[in-house]
Amino acid sequence: MDTLSVRERLTAAAFALFDERGYERSTVDDIAERAGVGRTTFFRAFASKEEVILPDHRVLLSAVEARLATSTQETALVAVSESARLVLRHYLAEGELARSRYALTSSIAALRQREVASIEQYQRVFRTFLHGWMGRRPELELRAELMATSVVAAHNYVLRRWLSGITDEGQAEVAFDSAMAEVIALFAEATPATSAGGEASLVIVRTTHELDAVLPSLKKILGSSGVPTWP
Repeated sequence: MDTLSVRERLTAAAFALFDERGYERSTVDDIAERAGVGRTTFFRAFASKEEVILPDHRVLLSAVEARLATSTQETALVAVSESARLVLRHYLAEGELARSRYALTSSIAALRQREVASIEQYQRVFRTFLHGWMGRRPELELRAELMATSVVAAHNYVLRRWLSGITDEGQAEVAFDSAMAEVIALFAEATPATSAGGEASLVIVRTTHELDAVLPSLKKILGSSGVPTWP
């Protein structure tokens, strides 16, 4: 039996027990027994009961950092948007598991605190990347902080609406496109470099949605940054 299948069984057992008995009354031993494994096996897969619930942010953060590392000076903002999309898609792929987790973290203070700490890690990664993109100029450190905070806040706004059942999976991706466009438009003047001779730069955005669905957001970005929009 591989580690992934053990993790899946433990996660399923934990959420079933939390639903039946409540989070506080379910122990590590209970979860391991329900999953059909020993206590030692549990701790090989997870460091604590809390980690069974929370997503593996180490893996997600690594994916975000890897995507940011592939960007160039000209595609930095696209990389930021696509990195945040990776996190959103992880939650969407989890489906009802993510919604069950949201219900738990909304009601248990210790879990909320862990999630807040995780959010701060994402903000730190984006802040460091954006400040480097700006040339690490000290006077732009606050702007990088504000941009990073806005990226995470926009992502979390879209995610919460999906977790709460306000939007479905397809709408969440469209809403994400719009939210990231709002963030980029807010900080359009932060672009640290322009093409020689005042020429316009071409930014290519990959999306699985119809052009008509994302065109308003793209026009808004370009219009807000003083670049003429296309007809």
